[in-house]
Amino acid sequence: MTGSEASPSFRLAYVPGVTPGKWVRIWQERLPDVPLDLLAVPSAEAPGLLRDGGADAGVVRLPVDRTFFSAIPLYTETTVVVVPKDHAVAAVDEVSLEDLAEDVVFHPLDDTLEWHRLPGRPAIERPATTADAIELVAAGVGVLVVPQSLARLHHRRDLTYRTVTDAPRSSVALSWPEDRTTDLVDDFIGIVRGRTVNSTRGRRPSPAEQPKHQSTNQSKDQPKDTARRSGRSAQGAAGGKSAAGGRRGAATGRGGASAGRRGAKPGRPRRRS
Repeated sequence: MTGSEASPSFRLAYVPGVTPGKWVRIWQERLPDVPLDLLAVPSAEAPGLLRDGGADAGVVRLPVDRTFFSAIPLYTETTVVVVPKDHAVAAVDEVSLEDLAEDVVFHPLDDTLEWHRLPGRPAIERPATTADAIELVAAGVGVLVVPQSLARLHHRRDLTYRTVTDAPRSSVALSWPEDRTTDLVDDFIGIVRGRTVNSTRGRRPSPAEQPKHQSTNQSKDQPKDTARRSGRSAQGAAGGKSAAGGRRGAATGRGGASAGRRGAKPGRPRRRS
């Protein structure tokens, strides 16, 4: 049983900071009869949801368990530090981790960056979530280092962010259980990778789609014939030595008599008075 037969819809999990809207719109255009259900899930819970069958695929943060999951890396994010607008960091375009040495740097429990050593001074306790850490930054207690998409997600007017040049970076990937690669998963992979609707990769084309491929092959041969016909036409127009061109030239040389014969049928001779 194929994936499209086993499930009436496609369930896509996505983690905070990911915006799957573009892919969803393309899915709706190509597969209007197959609903796509979006499932927002915390980063730490995404692998468990996919493993338990709660979603068909997910746009998640790496790393994932590659002994169980397939993964297609999509992009790597810039890392930024979130600070109050009146913080000294706000006066520059980018900073290094060393520039944060005197700041309290929050390390929330749902942090998505892999630190070898956290920069700055540690907080008394770790905030439960990134949202909680943002509230503490707004209160002027410390700063927060996160992927740029999370800084945008938790945007506040009284906060800003700057690039951290030497911080760890977070990569985002499309992932799914390797042993549950269905037709619908293949369809979504094609969308994410930018394949056209007529791409031969992924799901095999149905019989209804075959004429489209045949007409495409015919169109590849058509320009050669068109070019040959265009060449003959151009030669005739330029007064070349083709037989047709020669006859046309001769006809017009007799005062257009030939043109007269090609016109309306001649009437009876007029009587002389």
